[in-house]
Amino acid sequence: MLTEFNLFGVFMAPIVVYALVALPITMVLRFLLWWSGLMRWFWHFALFEVALYTCVLCLLILYV
Repeated sequence: MLTEFNLFGVFMAPIVVYALVALPITMVLRFLLWWSGLMRWFWHFALFEVALYTCVLCLLILYV
């Protein structure tokens, strides 16, 4: 069950922590996709990156 996180006396919603953790994971996946050449298959890069971040965030929420 999701609970609030205590950061020096400030309670933060779990979605904030998950969103911050999803950023570096998305950056690594994005780098790997650029490095492998798979990003040229996508028509709209910014839209794909937002969708990738959303998928990573949802997976973190579901499985962590």
